[in-house]
Amino acid sequence: MSNNAASQPSIILNDPADIARSVAIALLEDVGTGDVTAALVPEQQIAEARVICREEAVICGKDWFNQTFKQLDESIEIDWQVSDGDIVEADSLLVILKGPARSILTGERTALNFLQTLSGTSTISKIYSEQVSGTNCKVLDTRKTLPGLRNAQKYAVALGGCHNHRIGLYDAFLIKENHIMSAGGINQAIETARQNHPELTLEVETENMEEFHEALAAGADIIMLDEFSHEDIRMAVTLTQQFEGDTKLEASGNINLETLRSYAETGVDFISTGSLTKHVRAVDLSMRFTFSE
Repeated sequence: MSNNAASQPSIILNDPADIARSVAIALLEDVGTGDVTAALVPEQQIAEARVICREEAVICGKDWFNQTFKQLDESIEIDWQVSDGDIVEADSLLVILKGPARSILTGERTALNFLQTLSGTSTISKIYSEQVSGTNCKVLDTRKTLPGLRNAQKYAVALGGCHNHRIGLYDAFLIKENHIMSAGGINQAIETARQNHPELTLEVETENMEEFHEALAAGADIIMLDEFSHEDIRMAVTLTQQFEGDTKLEASGNINLETLRSYAETGVDFISTGSLTKHVRAVDLSMRFTFSE
């Protein structure tokens, strides 16, 4: 068995009820009133299908894959050769299915869509996490996820070795430019946020050193440094270390794999990037069938 890319995420994002809802929507989208092509296959035909990964990848999405066939036909036998989080080489056998050919054919694309997309998310997350290895910086995802796959992709990010930012609009504050303008300024926004939900983490996005100083003085838990130069980031790190409090710094804005390491070495605590989920490239998978006589 191959090595595991990362430990399971601390936030449970592979909730069975959520997975069942996501799969049901995906099947409705694909199957609609019925699979007219699979109906060409004799009803009694039994098939064995093998899913092969055509490239090195971090595997993710077993629960979504399994749920797809569970909703279609519980008689299908599923025999996994790998686990979520395993790093596999090209041409690795991932899973063997055995059961009614019609049902396997109907579920093939939906199941593979989940598996290839989430494995792609985990795989790129592993690459990003390795780029900051040896620093104290953590790479965070964002809310720039594929619609309907928020929890699934954030699960995949953590499995690949990066970390989750807030899950949605409900579990942490991220006070950005438009919030600041609408609320009357950074101080006013922070004061109101503390009154409304003192238990939640409070982050403020800043676009220049003046805003950074204001957010630091106001006691933000995390200050986002949006498109700051390396020089200004280092200055912000020094000032934060000298300041009484436990404020963390997050770099963001046009950071990619080529520049990631240099930002991590400035001393920031976090780097956030939408690339983990927004620009995800699906892993190359294929399903091969054999049929019983």
